[in-house]
Amino acid sequence: MQAPHAQEAVTVSVFAQRFSATRRGARLARRLATHRLNLWHVPYGSPASDAIALVVAELASNAVFHGRVPGRDFELRLTYDRTADVVRVEVSDTHPRRPERPTATARNPVDADGGRGLLLVEAVAASWGVEERTGPGKTVWAECALSPHHPIDVPREPCPVRA
Repeated sequence: MQAPHAQEAVTVSVFAQRFSATRRGARLARRLATHRLNLWHVPYGSPASDAIALVVAELASNAVFHGRVPGRDFELRLTYDRTADVVRVEVSDTHPRRPERPTATARNPVDADGGRGLLLVEAVAASWGVEERTGPGKTVWAECALSPHHPIDVPREPCPVRA
């Protein structure tokens, strides 16, 4: 008879869901993301939960308004790496156009009403970028580092601001 092996602790949790490329789908993605974070002991209303909800809202909104292909959904994937204390948000859509960091131009003046979503993501995430994906489109991702100095059940500090 073999000796039982100790099972390693799970240190990475993943949530993935597809949503309709509509405003309702984007709102549902944000709500389910905060629900999943709460299940992962990142409480509702904590600075970390709020920062990640903002990232999900902006990336999902971009997928709906700029990455929408009629008849195609977008996908949200959250990965929580407890060892690194990082939550990675990935939003994939099927449109080939890649997002660009907005700059002030004649077409997009500094005081324009829109075009600030990626600047908000950049402000609250430790890093963000765009990757190719299997199939058509791209994946826009952002990583929020959670403070390693707090126990898991204490509200955390917000994701650090990039300099």
